[in-house]
Amino acid sequence: MVVCSLSGVVLATPSEEAELERLDKIEQELELQRDWAKYRWGKAASDCYQNYWVNYCLSNARAQYRKEIDPITQQEIALHEVQRKLRKNLKDQEDVKRAVERAGPEKAAERVSNQRDYEEKQKAAAARATDLEQRRKDAPKRAQENKAGTQLD
Repeated sequence: MVVCSLSGVVLATPSEEAELERLDKIEQELELQRDWAKYRWGKAASDCYQNYWVNYCLSNARAQYRKEIDPITQQEIALHEVQRKLRKNLKDQEDVKRAVERAGPEKAAERVSNQRDYEEKQKAAAARATDLEQRRKDAPKRAQENKAGTQLD
């Protein structure tokens, strides 16, 4: 696998992405082969119930199925191992890229700005809560003043 490096940032090469796509196509082909083997086994198993020696026929059909499916399984295991390594490599490269972006000066300035905005909002919310509490305390007094002001003498 070839890896390009620019100022400490590791980038996924198009060859790695193309390799992953190629492996996905191979996986689809193996799945198709597995499905056909299952179909043939199911057909053979259902045909066995027409015979006199059902268990013997079923064991032969199972053996034939295993003979077909075992090489497919081995190929899938090897393929999945390569896919896992390739995906891990691509993920690690993305993680490094994100870490470099987070460590940049513009992100640091944005974090400082966000922290300042948060603190201002917290102060404003505390001021509103204090004001509301003061209004609640003054409510009976204002109600009394309103009552006294609206009485007709």
